[in-house]
Amino acid sequence: MRGIGCFAGLGKLRVCRRVWAWLVWLLLAACATPGERIAQLAGEAGLQQQIIEGEGFRHVVLFRRDEASGRRLHVYLDHDGRPWIGGTRVASDPSPRVPLALALMVQDPADAIYLGRPCHFGAGGQAGCHPLVWTHARYGEAVVASMAAAISRWMARTGHAELVLIGYSGGGTLATLLAARLPQTRGLISVAANLDVDAWARLHRYSPLAGSLDPAAQDGLDSRVLQHHHVGGRDRNVPPELLTRFVARQAAARVVAHPDFDHICCWVEAWPGLLDLFNSFAP
Repeated sequence: MRGIGCFAGLGKLRVCRRVWAWLVWLLLAACATPGERIAQLAGEAGLQQQIIEGEGFRHVVLFRRDEASGRRLHVYLDHDGRPWIGGTRVASDPSPRVPLALALMVQDPADAIYLGRPCHFGAGGQAGCHPLVWTHARYGEAVVASMAAAISRWMARTGHAELVLIGYSGGGTLATLLAARLPQTRGLISVAANLDVDAWARLHRYSPLAGSLDPAAQDGLDSRVLQHHHVGGRDRNVPPELLTRFVARQAAARVVAHPDFDHICCWVEAWPGLLDLFNSFAP
């Protein structure tokens, strides 16, 4: 978490302190196993945990309440975790060691859930969990279809009618792919997200993610979906220019640049303000 600073101002000092406390807890929890970690984080944040069936996979869900208090549900999706060890050896457990999207979700007062990917957070032993699911096919059809089914089942159970998808890093990639197939989607927020998978792989000289879908190669989303894509001017993992091909296909995508942010700093502290910005445009 190097470089993170609290800049919310004197009027939000308590919010800053809560954010720092959460970040410290994230770092401490990183010493536990993924299953233990997510249970610890859920308990610290006052969240409940359940397993929900997708399509061929089961998914961990963290939530505050399992019924609608409003029409809209915010769904948070996290980064890719650790697909590889040292860039060459496939990880046996790809779960995020520091689930940054969860740190965003706990600051959101709306009805919200944190949805785990297939084979993450202790679910790696289930049928269908092959290393391709979290390496070359991490944004593949099987992953997207299962997550879409899990979200649809959750919404049917809770009674929510509309959906805002929110993803950090590779979670933003999945959020964008999911927005195209979930008709309840009214909003999409990506944070430091890889929305041109092929260009990203070429930039870092990685092998192509041959089993994955690429948002930049898909048709544009419905113009009624409010899109905010946040990019960091100092992000070397996903430089802002990687959004060019994706945005060119969109009828209504707003790119919000943050010149002093990188891939990690300073999204957690800024999140309440970024949510306020989105809500100011949301119908």
